[in-house]
Amino acid sequence: MKLRKLNRAVHRDLGYFFFGMTIIYAISGVALNHRHEWNPNYIIQQEEFTTNVPEDPSEINENYVMALLEVFEEEENYKTHLVAGENLRIFIEGGSLEVNISSGEANMETIRKRPFFNQINFLHYNTPRKLWTWFADAYAAGLFLLAVTGLFILRGRNGITGRGAWLTGAGIIIPFIFFFFYF
Repeated sequence: MKLRKLNRAVHRDLGYFFFGMTIIYAISGVALNHRHEWNPNYIIQQEEFTTNVPEDPSEINENYVMALLEVFEEEENYKTHLVAGENLRIFIEGGSLEVNISSGEANMETIRKRPFFNQINFLHYNTPRKLWTWFADAYAAGLFLLAVTGLFILRGRNGITGRGAWLTGAGIIIPFIFFFFYF
């Protein structure tokens, strides 16, 4: 088998095999690059409101808490609560509710996993371990091979000895510029 034909076959088959992994890393990579603009893993919602608080602090008990949570249909998610100074903190599955006892001002925060992104970011962070780590390492090696074999797919003025050389050079120089600029 000719070297050129083997090169094409390796490039093609690795491209097909790692297609799914490339999509996962591409989407989650963009999401993680912009985590300063949004939380790619969780949807965090905050709701502010005012509520009536009993004047007698001893009336702030589980019954009061459950009645307050019933308004938000969160009574089934109740975990625990505590009163600390001027604040009542109610912990629920997937969030919390904080009430200022003196003013009645309250803030409900709920946190839930962002569908799809939470799962692919879990993979991108290499969280599953062992077998996934081996597959991710194989993917990294596959990307290396894809990059090298890709250099030799085309011949002539569009290949690595022509236009491809300029594009490859630019693709190498740009990361180095950023490396020296930031470090």
